[in-house]
Amino acid sequence: MEVDGVFSGGGVKAFAFLGAIDVCEKKNIEFTRVAGSSAGALIASLVKAGYKYEELYHMLDDVDLKEFLDQPFWMKNVPLLKWLLLYYRMGLYKGDALENWIDEKLQKKGLRTFGDLPDKALTIIGTDLTNGRMAVFPNDLSKVYGINPKDFSIAKAVRMSASIPYFFQPVTIQKSKHQKSLIVDGGVLSNFPYWVFNQKSELKARPSIGIKLNANYSSIPKQKVNNSVDLLHALFLTMLQAHDARHISKDNAKDIIFIPIKDIHATNFELSKEEKSYLIEVGRLKANAFFKKWSG
Repeated sequence: MEVDGVFSGGGVKAFAFLGAIDVCEKKNIEFTRVAGSSAGALIASLVKAGYKYEELYHMLDDVDLKEFLDQPFWMKNVPLLKWLLLYYRMGLYKGDALENWIDEKLQKKGLRTFGDLPDKALTIIGTDLTNGRMAVFPNDLSKVYGINPKDFSIAKAVRMSASIPYFFQPVTIQKSKHQKSLIVDGGVLSNFPYWVFNQKSELKARPSIGIKLNANYSSIPKQKVNNSVDLLHALFLTMLQAHDARHISKDNAKDIIFIPIKDIHATNFELSKEEKSYLIEVGRLKANAFFKKWSG
Protein backbone atom coordinates (compact mmCIF):
# COMPACT_ATOMS: atom_id res chain seq x y z
CA MET A 1 0.00 0.00 0.00
CA GLU A 2 1.24 3.48 -0.86
CA VAL A 3 1.10 6.09 1.91
CA ASP A 4 2.49 9.51 2.76
CA GLY A 5 4.78 9.35 5.79
CA VAL A 6 5.55 12.00 8.42
CA PHE A 7 8.42 11.68 10.91
CA SER A 8 8.71 13.80 14.05
CA GLY A 9 11.76 15.29 15.66
CA GLY A 10 13.36 13.63 18.64
CA GLY A 11 17.14 13.74 18.33
CA VAL A 12 18.92 10.44 18.91
CA LYS A 13 15.61 8.82 19.87
CA ALA A 14 15.13 8.54 16.09
CA PHE A 15 16.55 5.01 16.33
CA ALA A 16 12.99 4.05 17.28
CA PHE A 17 11.94 4.94 13.73
CA LEU A 18 13.92 1.95 12.49
CA GLY A 19 11.72 -0.52 14.35
CA ALA A 20 8.59 1.16 12.98
CA ILE A 21 10.02 1.16 9.44
CA ASP A 22 10.80 -2.55 9.75
CA VAL A 23 7.16 -3.26 10.61
CA CYS A 24 5.92 -1.02 7.78
CA GLU A 25 8.03 -2.94 5.27
CA LYS A 26 6.66 -6.25 6.54
CA LYS A 27 3.15 -4.82 6.08
CA ASN A 28 4.07 -3.84 2.47
CA ILE A 29 3.77 -0.14 3.26
CA GLU A 30 5.55 2.09 0.72
CA PHE A 31 6.18 5.77 1.43
CA THR A 32 5.33 7.76 -1.71
CA ARG A 33 5.90 11.17 -0.15
CA VAL A 34 7.63 11.89 3.14
CA ALA A 35 7.99 14.86 5.45
CA GLY A 36 10.00 15.40 8.59
CA SER A 37 11.37 17.82 11.11
CA SER A 38 14.79 17.66 12.81
CA ALA A 39 15.81 14.00 13.25
CA GLY A 40 12.63 13.09 11.37
CA ALA A 41 13.91 15.07 8.39
CA LEU A 42 17.06 12.94 8.38
CA ILE A 43 15.10 9.67 8.44
CA ALA A 44 12.62 10.96 5.85
CA SER A 45 15.44 11.84 3.45
CA LEU A 46 17.07 8.42 3.83
CA VAL A 47 13.74 6.64 3.32
CA LYS A 48 13.03 8.69 0.20
CA ALA A 49 16.53 7.93 -1.07
CA GLY A 50 15.53 4.27 -1.09
CA TYR A 51 17.17 2.91 2.05
CA LYS A 52 15.39 -0.09 3.54
CA TYR A 53 15.34 -1.27 7.13
CA GLU A 54 18.35 -3.59 6.91
CA GLU A 55 20.50 -0.89 5.32
CA LEU A 56 19.34 1.73 7.81
CA TYR A 57 19.95 -0.61 10.72
CA HIS A 58 23.55 -1.39 9.80
CA MET A 59 24.27 2.20 8.77
CA LEU A 60 23.01 3.76 12.00
CA ASP A 61 24.03 0.94 14.35
CA ASP A 62 27.64 1.27 13.22
CA VAL A 63 27.85 5.06 13.36
CA ASP A 64 29.58 6.71 16.31
CA LEU A 65 27.19 9.55 17.12
CA LYS A 66 29.94 11.52 18.85
CA GLU A 67 31.51 12.06 15.43
CA PHE A 68 28.68 14.50 14.71
CA LEU A 69 29.81 16.72 17.60
CA ASP A 70 32.38 18.65 15.61
CA GLN A 71 33.93 21.27 17.86
CA PRO A 72 36.55 23.69 16.54
CA PHE A 73 40.00 22.30 17.37
CA TRP A 74 40.88 25.21 19.65
CA MET A 75 37.79 24.58 21.76
CA LYS A 76 38.88 21.00 22.43
CA ASN A 77 42.16 22.26 23.81
CA VAL A 78 40.66 25.10 25.85
CA PRO A 79 37.24 23.93 27.10
CA LEU A 80 36.42 27.25 28.78
CA LEU A 81 36.31 28.86 25.35
CA LYS A 82 33.13 26.94 24.51
CA TRP A 83 31.09 29.68 26.19
CA LEU A 84 32.65 32.25 23.89
CA LEU A 85 31.77 30.03 20.95
CA LEU A 86 28.23 29.73 22.20
CA TYR A 87 27.98 33.50 22.44
CA TYR A 88 29.45 34.40 19.06
CA ARG A 89 28.56 31.35 16.96
CA MET A 90 25.27 30.58 18.77
CA GLY A 91 26.00 26.86 18.97
CA LEU A 92 28.51 24.50 20.58
CA TYR A 93 28.95 22.29 17.50
CA LYS A 94 29.39 23.25 13.87
CA GLY A 95 27.10 20.66 12.25
CA ASP A 96 29.40 20.15 9.25
CA ALA A 97 30.10 16.52 10.17
CA LEU A 98 26.38 15.73 10.29
CA GLU A 99 25.75 17.41 6.93
CA ASN A 100 28.69 15.63 5.27
CA TRP A 101 27.55 12.24 6.58
CA ILE A 102 24.01 12.77 5.28
CA ASP A 103 25.30 13.98 1.92
CA GLU A 104 27.53 10.92 1.55
CA LYS A 105 24.65 8.52 2.30
CA LEU A 106 22.26 10.30 -0.07
CA GLN A 107 24.77 10.43 -2.91
CA LYS A 108 25.24 6.66 -2.66
CA LYS A 109 21.59 6.45 -3.75
CA GLY A 110 21.96 9.10 -6.45
CA LEU A 111 20.50 12.02 -4.51
CA ARG A 112 22.21 15.36 -4.03
CA THR A 113 19.71 18.18 -4.58
CA PHE A 114 15.92 18.52 -4.55
CA GLY A 115 16.14 18.44 -8.34
CA ASP A 116 16.94 14.72 -8.08
CA LEU A 117 13.51 14.01 -6.57
CA PRO A 118 9.96 14.13 -7.94
CA ASP A 119 7.91 17.19 -7.01
CA LYS A 120 6.61 17.12 -3.39
CA ALA A 121 8.37 13.81 -2.69
CA LEU A 122 10.27 15.20 0.31
CA THR A 123 9.33 18.08 2.62
CA ILE A 124 11.72 19.33 5.31
CA ILE A 125 10.82 21.83 8.02
CA GLY A 126 13.15 24.51 9.38
CA THR A 127 12.73 27.63 11.50
CA ASP A 128 13.76 31.02 10.07
CA LEU A 129 14.75 33.08 13.12
CA THR A 130 15.56 36.18 11.10
CA ASN A 131 12.09 36.47 9.58
CA GLY A 132 10.24 34.82 12.46
CA ARG A 133 8.60 32.18 10.29
CA MET A 134 8.52 28.52 9.46
CA ALA A 135 10.72 27.53 6.51
CA VAL A 136 9.36 24.72 4.35
CA PHE A 137 11.90 23.15 2.02
CA PRO A 138 11.98 22.94 -0.93
CA ASN A 139 8.73 24.97 -1.29
CA ASP A 140 10.12 28.20 0.15
CA LEU A 141 13.52 28.13 -1.53
CA SER A 142 12.42 29.94 -4.66
CA LYS A 143 9.62 32.20 -3.46
CA VAL A 144 11.19 33.28 -0.15
CA TYR A 145 14.96 32.94 -0.59
CA GLY A 146 15.40 33.28 -4.35
CA ILE A 147 17.18 29.92 -4.65
CA ASN A 148 16.51 27.33 -7.31
CA PRO A 149 15.44 24.13 -5.47
CA LYS A 150 17.04 22.00 -8.18
CA ASP A 151 20.43 23.34 -7.07
CA PHE A 152 19.92 23.14 -3.30
CA SER A 153 21.51 20.36 -1.27
CA ILE A 154 19.08 18.01 0.51
CA ALA A 155 21.75 17.33 3.12
CA LYS A 156 22.00 21.04 3.93
CA ALA A 157 18.22 21.27 4.34
CA VAL A 158 18.32 18.29 6.72
CA ARG A 159 21.19 19.82 8.64
CA MET A 160 19.23 23.08 9.04
CA SER A 161 16.16 21.20 10.23
CA ALA A 162 18.26 19.32 12.82
CA SER A 163 20.18 22.35 14.14
CA ILE A 164 19.04 22.17 17.76
CA PRO A 165 19.26 25.71 19.21
CA TYR A 166 22.45 26.35 21.20
CA PHE A 167 23.60 22.80 20.44
CA PHE A 168 24.36 23.12 16.71
CA GLN A 169 25.23 26.42 15.09
CA PRO A 170 22.44 28.02 13.00
CA VAL A 171 22.79 27.80 9.22
CA THR A 172 22.80 30.95 7.12
CA ILE A 173 20.87 31.26 3.88
CA GLN A 174 22.25 34.18 1.91
CA LYS A 175 19.53 35.67 -0.27
CA SER A 176 21.61 38.67 -1.31
CA LYS A 177 24.69 40.58 -0.19
CA HIS A 178 22.70 42.46 2.44
CA GLN A 179 19.97 39.92 3.14
CA LYS A 180 20.47 36.65 5.01
CA SER A 181 18.44 34.37 7.24
CA LEU A 182 19.48 32.24 10.21
CA ILE A 183 17.82 28.80 10.14
CA VAL A 184 17.55 26.46 13.13
CA ASP A 185 15.74 23.27 14.12
CA GLY A 186 12.35 22.84 12.49
CA GLY A 187 11.02 21.49 15.77
CA VAL A 188 10.93 25.00 17.21
CA LEU A 189 7.79 25.70 15.17
CA SER A 190 6.66 22.26 13.99
CA ASN A 191 8.20 19.18 15.55
CA PHE A 192 5.66 16.89 13.87
CA PRO A 193 4.57 18.36 10.50
CA TYR A 194 1.58 16.07 10.03
CA TRP A 195 -0.25 19.01 8.46
CA VAL A 196 1.95 18.81 5.32
CA PHE A 197 -0.16 16.05 3.78
CA ASN A 198 -3.42 16.87 5.54
CA GLN A 199 -4.41 20.28 4.29
CA LYS A 200 -8.02 20.98 3.37
CA SER A 201 -6.96 22.48 0.05
CA GLU A 202 -5.33 19.23 -1.05
CA LEU A 203 -7.31 16.24 -2.29
CA LYS A 204 -5.87 13.17 -0.57
CA ALA A 205 -4.57 10.62 -3.04
CA ARG A 206 -3.50 8.11 -0.39
CA PRO A 207 -3.57 7.59 3.40
CA SER A 208 -1.03 9.24 5.68
CA ILE A 209 0.90 7.54 8.47
CA GLY A 210 2.68 9.61 11.06
CA ILE A 211 5.42 8.31 13.35
CA LYS A 212 5.81 10.46 16.43
CA LEU A 213 8.51 10.04 19.08
CA ASN A 214 6.38 10.82 22.11
CA ALA A 215 2.94 10.18 23.49
CA ASN A 216 -0.39 11.45 22.29
CA TYR A 217 -1.02 15.05 23.36
CA SER A 218 -3.68 14.08 25.86
CA SER A 219 -1.15 12.09 27.89
CA ILE A 220 1.70 14.61 28.02
CA PRO A 221 2.45 15.36 31.70
CA LYS A 222 2.30 18.88 33.09
CA GLN A 223 5.62 20.67 33.46
CA LYS A 224 6.98 21.59 36.90
CA VAL A 225 8.51 25.06 36.81
CA ASN A 226 10.43 25.94 39.98
CA ASN A 227 13.40 27.86 38.62
CA SER A 228 14.83 29.47 35.48
CA VAL A 229 16.27 26.20 34.19
CA ASP A 230 12.87 24.52 34.51
CA LEU A 231 11.32 27.52 32.79
CA LEU A 232 13.63 27.20 29.77
CA HIS A 233 12.94 23.45 29.54
CA ALA A 234 9.18 23.91 29.82
CA LEU A 235 9.23 26.76 27.31
CA PHE A 236 11.05 24.65 24.72
CA LEU A 237 8.74 21.65 25.21
CA THR A 238 5.70 23.88 24.89
CA MET A 239 7.03 25.32 21.63
CA LEU A 240 7.58 21.81 20.29
CA GLN A 241 4.02 20.75 21.07
CA ALA A 242 1.74 23.76 20.75
CA HIS A 243 1.76 24.34 17.00
CA ASP A 244 1.27 20.70 16.02
CA ALA A 245 -1.43 20.09 18.63
CA ARG A 246 -3.78 22.28 16.63
CA HIS A 247 -3.41 20.01 13.60
CA ILE A 248 -4.00 16.62 15.22
CA SER A 249 -7.60 15.71 15.88
CA LYS A 250 -8.81 12.44 17.36
CA ASP A 251 -9.52 11.35 13.80
CA ASN A 252 -5.91 12.10 12.79
CA ALA A 253 -4.54 10.28 15.83
CA LYS A 254 -5.76 6.93 14.53
CA ASP A 255 -3.22 7.26 11.70
CA ILE A 256 -0.25 8.05 13.95
CA ILE A 257 2.19 5.63 15.54
CA PHE A 258 2.99 7.18 18.93
CA ILE A 259 6.32 5.99 20.35
CA PRO A 260 6.85 7.44 23.85
CA ILE A 261 10.49 7.16 24.91
CA LYS A 262 11.52 7.50 28.55
CA ASP A 263 14.94 7.91 30.14
CA ILE A 264 16.81 8.76 26.92
CA HIS A 265 17.54 12.40 26.17
CA ALA A 266 17.32 13.68 22.59
CA THR A 267 20.90 15.01 22.71
CA ASN A 268 22.55 11.93 24.26
CA PHE A 269 25.13 11.35 21.52
CA GLU A 270 26.79 8.64 23.61
CA LEU A 271 24.11 5.97 23.12
CA SER A 272 25.28 2.44 23.82
CA LYS A 273 24.54 -0.51 21.53
CA GLU A 274 22.02 -1.66 24.12
CA GLU A 275 20.22 1.68 24.12
CA LYS A 276 20.06 1.71 20.33
CA SER A 277 18.57 -1.80 20.37
CA TYR A 278 16.07 -0.74 23.04
CA LEU A 279 14.88 2.20 20.93
CA ILE A 280 14.51 0.07 17.82
CA GLU A 281 12.53 -2.55 19.73
CA VAL A 282 10.18 0.04 21.25
CA GLY A 283 9.51 1.39 17.75
CA ARG A 284 8.80 -2.12 16.52
CA LEU A 285 6.43 -2.92 19.39
CA LYS A 286 4.44 0.31 19.02
CA ALA A 287 4.17 -0.11 15.25
CA ASN A 288 2.93 -3.68 15.58
CA ALA A 289 0.28 -2.52 18.06
CA PHE A 290 -0.72 0.29 15.68
CA PHE A 291 -1.28 -2.01 12.70
CA LYS A 292 -3.49 -4.32 14.70
CA LYS A 293 -6.05 -1.48 14.78
CA TRP A 294 -5.26 0.54 11.66
CA SER A 295 -7.75 0.24 8.81
CA GLY A 296 -5.91 2.37 6.24
